[in-house]
Amino acid sequence: MIIKIYPENPNPKDIRQVVNVLQNGGIIVYPTDTVYGLGCDITNAKAVEKIARYKNVTVEKSNFSLICSDLSHLSDYSKPVSNSVFKLLKRYLPGPFTFILNANSNVPKYFKGKKKTIGIRIPDNSIIIEIVRTLGNPIMSTSVHDEDEIIEYSTDPELIHEKFLDIADIVIDGGYGDNVPSTIIDCTEETPVVVRQGKGVFED
Repeated sequence: MIIKIYPENPNPKDIRQVVNVLQNGGIIVYPTDTVYGLGCDITNAKAVEKIARYKNVTVEKSNFSLICSDLSHLSDYSKPVSNSVFKLLKRYLPGPFTFILNANSNVPKYFKGKKKTIGIRIPDNSIIIEIVRTLGNPIMSTSVHDEDEIIEYSTDPELIHEKFLDIADIVIDGGYGDNVPSTIIDCTEETPVVVRQGKGVFED
């Protein structure tokens, strides 16, 4: 199904409906401050594996990231960060960035596999932030790609709904999405490194 949620004032009833789907192992398509995302509850192994199969990757070798509602989730899933890295996160989040951090043992083994890092996103989008906050833990995230070689990411919620009928339990129409992904910054070493230049401008 497709559900319209307005980013200016997300309806709590609609947010709860989406959260119920996630808590029951469902998969959602949702807006961010960059491209639309495909995701599920990080604590549900079957849902994570279903998305991995859909993307033709194994969970262990995937580059899925976590969508968090705020920086309080950092200590839940990443090893302690330096003061300088924490200041970076506070400066750039919420925003169109994915920060790669060293993962801790709380990251589910089926999700982390042999990887020692985790990608963290806090989008500047009230819809997904409220969903994650109500859910109480991060959701796993991967970008919604388009088969068009020129337009890499799908932006129209109606078209996304048609394309993802076979995997998504709910597609959230939060308006047209962007077609530029987040900027990825690796913070696992002393000096942050821009791994992928996307929508976010990193000036440090």
